[in-house]
Amino acid sequence: MFKLKKLLGSILRFFAYFIICFFILIPFLWMIAVSFRTKAGIYEPLNFIDTFTLDNYKLIFENNILRLFKNSAIVASISTLISLVLGTMAAYGFARFNWKNKEKRAFWILSQRFLPAMAVIIPYFLTAALLGMIDTLSLLVICYTTFNLPFTIWMMRGFIEDIPMSLEESALVDGCTKTEALRYIILPLIIPGMVATAIFCMINSWNEFVFANFLTTIRAKTIPTSVMSYLSVSGIKWGEMAATGTLAVLPVLLFAISVQKYMIRGLTMGSVKG
Repeated sequence: MFKLKKLLGSILRFFAYFIICFFILIPFLWMIAVSFRTKAGIYEPLNFIDTFTLDNYKLIFENNILRLFKNSAIVASISTLISLVLGTMAAYGFARFNWKNKEKRAFWILSQRFLPAMAVIIPYFLTAALLGMIDTLSLLVICYTTFNLPFTIWMMRGFIEDIPMSLEESALVDGCTKTEALRYIILPLIIPGMVATAIFCMINSWNEFVFANFLTTIRAKTIPTSVMSYLSVSGIKWGEMAATGTLAVLPVLLFAISVQKYMIRGLTMGSVKG
């Protein structure tokens, strides 16, 4: 009787999880379906055969969508790399050293994430115009790093604090310097945390719209800004927009799948004490 109840409970949980996941994925699945439909077929949701077409994908490739993918990849990768390097070093300082008002300074760093992008876009635009950096990839890298760095510092600080000090102390007793202890002891242990942080930084940079839309014009446009090109006086080009959205999700999705083992380990670091 107990086994039967346990089996029924497992079945009910499975269906509950399936229904929840299905409703979460409905918008994404609908976007994929729309990307393979003709203009008239978008309004015929039950007609899957007669409305199927690849024209939407052909059109976005003819409009040089690969250039936008290249810009997004360059900006997101460089911003994530810089944020990880600088953020990990800063997080190590916050986790292992003590100085006056350390927690207040840590909170000040986190407070930089409180600002919405629209609150700082005008100062960024004026500064970039003065320096002649409008419509450049380097400007987007600076902007994205500014917002990713506080997040990285706070994430990595928690991962580093979960590592016992005794490991570093043992390395110092064996003759290692602080730098060598960080390189050979700490960094290998926090790789899962770094991967998890990198995924979030990559997603934030890849999907960012406000900076890319207001600080670029033609050369440095990224994937999210391409949405604006599908809005016209004649209407919204739903098919092309859906095709672009479908392709835009794939790089980050594939990256997350390829490192999911490290991501799960990173997100669960420190969850079990003792």
